[in-house]
Amino acid sequence: CQQANLTLLSTSFTLTGIPGLEDAQFWIAFPFCTMYFMAVLGNITLLLVIRLDPSLHLPMYYFLSMLAAIDLVLTTSTIPKLLSIFWFQSHEINFEGCVAQMFFIHSFSTAESGVLLTMAFDRYLAICKPLRYSAILTGPTIAKLGLAAAVRGIAIVTPPTCMVTSLSYCGPRIIRHSYCEHMSVVKLACGDTRPNSIYGITAATIVVGSDSILIAVSYMLILREVIGLSSREARLKSFGTCGSHIGVIVLFYTPGLFSFYTQHWGQNIPVHVHILMADLYLLVPPMLNPLIYGMRTKPIRDRVLSLLWQKEIQSQS
Repeated sequence: CQQANLTLLSTSFTLTGIPGLEDAQFWIAFPFCTMYFMAVLGNITLLLVIRLDPSLHLPMYYFLSMLAAIDLVLTTSTIPKLLSIFWFQSHEINFEGCVAQMFFIHSFSTAESGVLLTMAFDRYLAICKPLRYSAILTGPTIAKLGLAAAVRGIAIVTPPTCMVTSLSYCGPRIIRHSYCEHMSVVKLACGDTRPNSIYGITAATIVVGSDSILIAVSYMLILREVIGLSSREARLKSFGTCGSHIGVIVLFYTPGLFSFYTQHWGQNIPVHVHILMADLYLLVPPMLNPLIYGMRTKPIRDRVLSLLWQKEIQSQS
């Protein structure tokens, strides 16, 4: 990265929130705050339950822990600032804070895509190769897969972050967004920003394209295996588990891709629709993941209910 000059370091940007819905932002913040609270509570609960229960120290639950940690970072790096914009009109963000927020959003989104891919691989092994499951997904292998997802996210997002710090910014520094998304910042720069646009489109397409194709192949193989099961109960259980996973994947990729490509080619889409989708992309999946993955998983559900039951008994005694 080229070191930014003193003028750039003192630059601040103005985040507008949701253009076109300024009068409604105060009230929009209430459901957003509720979803953020549910996301934080759900993911922390998931992490604590998996950490405290030795019977949950298994590959699938380790991947769930990675997903929960990533979701906590994604929401916490954006939503508090978003709520301060909606409720307290705190629109200004300094350059360093903006770049840091952009880095966390994109690197952890990329890491989450990698974790979703590893979870699809985990389900494939559990259903299609059950006898080799424990031998393949050992502790060191799980750690390497998680590290690979994190390193890939950092490696892909570092170059555009460096390019953003080397740009010159002139004119009004108003970001028509609720947070510092890569292209929304690049649009404020003077000079040639085509390298930023080309890199962003290429990286997003390759990451999402390769991950989604591999996930789709995994679930196609799983579906073929499930259909061949003799037990109706086993088929229903496998369909339920895989259906939940596919739902999470669709919730993660659809609004993210919509938001990203709208920045480049969505001139006919109302700005407030684009920004709302981008905001919900960082709220809805982190809020639903603990419910879909956690509470629909019987061991986690039973453990949470037992803890709540014990707490109720202690409060009554």
